[in-house]
Amino acid sequence: MNAHKNVALVVGAHGIIGLNLIAHLETLEGWEVIGLSRRGGEPRDRVRYVSVDLLDAEDCRKKLGGLTQVTHIFYTAFQDRPTPVAMVAPNLAMLVNVVEAVEPIAKGLKHVSLMQGYKVYGAHLGPFKTPARETDAAHMPPEFNVEQQDFLEQRQQGKAWTWSAIRPSIVVGYALGNPMNLTLAIAVYAAMSKDLGIPLRFPGTPTAYDILLEVTDAGLLARATVWAATEPKCANQAFNINNGDQFRWSEMWPKLARMFDLEVAPPLPLSLVDVMADKGPRWDAMVRKHGLAKNSYQDVSAWPFAQGVLSTGYDFVADGSKARRFGFHEHIETEAMFRDVFADFRRRKLIP
Repeated sequence: MNAHKNVALVVGAHGIIGLNLIAHLETLEGWEVIGLSRRGGEPRDRVRYVSVDLLDAEDCRKKLGGLTQVTHIFYTAFQDRPTPVAMVAPNLAMLVNVVEAVEPIAKGLKHVSLMQGYKVYGAHLGPFKTPARETDAAHMPPEFNVEQQDFLEQRQQGKAWTWSAIRPSIVVGYALGNPMNLTLAIAVYAAMSKDLGIPLRFPGTPTAYDILLEVTDAGLLARATVWAATEPKCANQAFNINNGDQFRWSEMWPKLARMFDLEVAPPLPLSLVDVMADKGPRWDAMVRKHGLAKNSYQDVSAWPFAQGVLSTGYDFVADGSKARRFGFHEHIETEAMFRDVFADFRRRKLIP
C-alpha cells in the first residue's frame, strides 16, 4: 500500500453506501481501500477487508491497530435500534472505537468523512422545515448523527486532519441484505406483482402518494463523498447531497410500473411487512423459473424500511445548493436513475 498516495478505510463496507463508495474508489488512481465489516470480504486488486466487531473497543484496537497507512476514514456504518434514544450509544460507540483505534497510529491521516442524513433535521420525527439547510437549528436531543459530529468536532481540535459530514436523502443503489434498500424492495414487489398477474399498486398511504420528496443515487453520493474528503475548501463542513430534482410518487409510480411492463391500479394502503411475510416460497419459485441468482428472500427484501418511506406523510426535501457553491455540480435525473438501477439489478440476476 505504500506505493499509493491515499488509503481509504471504509467503515460499513457492505452497506448500500459503503459498497458503492468502494466501487467508486476502485476506479480512482492512487487509492487503496480497506473495508471494515463484521463479515469481512474477498480481497481484490486494491481492496482488502478486515472483519471486526465495531461495538467492541478491544477488537477494534486489535484488528485496526496496524493500519498505520490510513489517510482517509469514510464512516458509513449504522446500527438500527427501535428508538432514537437507543440508537445513540451503539452508533456513537462504533465511531469512537474506530477513530480511537486508528487516529493515534495513522500519522498521515488527512480526513474523516461522516455519513449522516436528514435525521439531523428531525426528518424521522415528523414534519420538518423544508427545504432543510445545513445551517438549520438543531432539534431536541437525543440524535446519534449530532452526537457523532460533536465527537468529531471535539476530537479534531488542534489536529492536522479535517472532517466532513455528508447528508444524503434516501439512498438508492445496489446492495444485498441491507435493511434500508428501498429500490430493491420496490423491484421485488413489482416483480412479484407481475408474477401474480396483478397491477402495480402503490402500497403506501394516500398522503405519501402526493408528498414532495427526493432521493440520492449511491454512485452520485460516492463521488460527492470523495470530493468533500479531498477538496480543501470543504474542510469541517456539512453538505446535503441529493439527485438535484424532486418528485411525487403519484407521478413516479406509473413510470416505475412501465419499467416492469405493468399496469397500474389505484393505490391501496397495506402493510408490506404483513402482506409480503409469506412470499418467500413464491420468491424461491421465481428464482428457479427465471434462473435468478440464488439470493434468499430475506436478502432481497427490506419491507419495514420501504413501508416507512412509502408511508411518509410530509415533504422530504433538503437544499443541495451548498455543495454546488463549493464546487460539486453533479446531478442525476431520478427517473433515469430508477431505470438504470433496475437494469443493473437485472444484469446481476436479482430480478427477472
